[in-house]
Amino acid sequence: MPEDVEINDSQPQPQPAAAAAAPVAAAPAVSTLQHLKEIASVVEAGSLTKEVRRISRAVRLTVALRRRLAASDVAAFLAFALPHSSEAFTRLSSLLPKEDGSEMDVDSATSVAQVSIKHGLPEIEIYCYFLVLIFLIDNKRYDEAKTCASASIARLKNLNRRTIDVLASRIYTYYSYVHELTHSLAEIRGTLLALHRMATLHRDELGQETLLNLLLRNYLHYNLYDQAEKLRSKAPRFEAHSNQQFCRYLFYLGKIRTIQLEYTDAKESLLQAARKAPTTARGFRIQCNKWAIIVRLLLGEIPERTVFMQKGMKAALAPYFELTNAVRVGDLELFRAVAEKFVSTFSADRTRNLIVRLRHNVIRTGLRNISISYSRISLADIAKKLRLDSDNPVADAESIVAKAIRDGAIDATIDHANGWMASKETGDVYSTNEPQIAFNSRIAFCLNMHNEAVKALRFPPNSHKEKESAEKRRERLQQEEELAKHMAEEDDDDF
Repeated sequence: MPEDVEINDSQPQPQPAAAAAAPVAAAPAVSTLQHLKEIASVVEAGSLTKEVRRISRAVRLTVALRRRLAASDVAAFLAFALPHSSEAFTRLSSLLPKEDGSEMDVDSATSVAQVSIKHGLPEIEIYCYFLVLIFLIDNKRYDEAKTCASASIARLKNLNRRTIDVLASRIYTYYSYVHELTHSLAEIRGTLLALHRMATLHRDELGQETLLNLLLRNYLHYNLYDQAEKLRSKAPRFEAHSNQQFCRYLFYLGKIRTIQLEYTDAKESLLQAARKAPTTARGFRIQCNKWAIIVRLLLGEIPERTVFMQKGMKAALAPYFELTNAVRVGDLELFRAVAEKFVSTFSADRTRNLIVRLRHNVIRTGLRNISISYSRISLADIAKKLRLDSDNPVADAESIVAKAIRDGAIDATIDHANGWMASKETGDVYSTNEPQIAFNSRIAFCLNMHNEAVKALRFPPNSHKEKESAEKRRERLQQEEELAKHMAEEDDDDF
């Protein structure tokens, strides 16, 4: 294990100088079972001292260890952590696959002290449920995983301990995930609502965050946007406890706002979710960027090229780059070709219905280019240049031009008698007061920011108190560094 995640509190005794000079590689490797035992001791310490951060640390270490888990390791750990006469041991042992001819992972590391834990702690039992659940999901044994998740949920309903909240939130997540993999999300919606109500009554804020996101995902999976918005608007809000859950909430909120035509709020939520997400969560950031690109196009904006050239996202965002190019040019035929070419990608991303809305933006952009290029042009030529494929393209072009003039997209007039559109001459904006007004607003903003900064510096906080000593300053800086390191570990943990 790396040094920053070492969890064995029992340090080996100092060795003589000759032994210390021996190569480090000569020490025997610590087995997976021994790591699990040490993680169990961390869970026990967190339970006895009621420190939630120790439980969070145990979860992070388990996630880092999950790729090395074998059925023999999990079975041996269950025998170590749970009494053999307990119901949890019988149920969990029956869910594990039987490995014929395989030997138990026997600990041969003599340098690691033996670990013993106290049986009967609810945290240890829930941790065993969590360990078996992720093992079954990783091995694609989804039926057994659903049984394990249901049993763990039933056990959690009888517990109300703050030290279990972290483990419970992870179990909720995998409970929903395994049902999503088996296409049975609708079956657990009532259970999730009951769990969210229970978490609210128990003041389990982390559980409320997790379950709210799971319910929003459940509703959005079946395109139930109205129900998702009703739940979101009535659910209690508080300061976010998990950056990952907050990012997911912003993403789901952005999707709801997009469907409800509130593009400005949707853009803000999606961009904030992509910005706050950890760099390791590449798939999540790609989805946020895809939706943000569509929303910006619907707002009439053209995303910068750097958005599509982000590291690790170029291939995934290539269809949206071609779509953006078609909207920027205002070529309706090119837009149709791109939409047909990547129809499977847009359907998988659930953005196909939004791309249908972009057709009007493409037509408006093309019409704006035509009005700039021609002082007068017939409606028939407009229909031909826009490539309108309808029964009466001239009438459609006339209605499109009239709507664009009414919306202020173009500055022109329609001569219905002669059947043409006449663009008005572009005036010199510098002959008006608009540049002066814009310049004045920028100066006022800068002056206001300067005044606020001066006010903040005029009365520094704690000026009446004694200056801290050098020793207290070192202690404070050390505590801040430890807190920053702990928060960074949580941000990168299993997004």
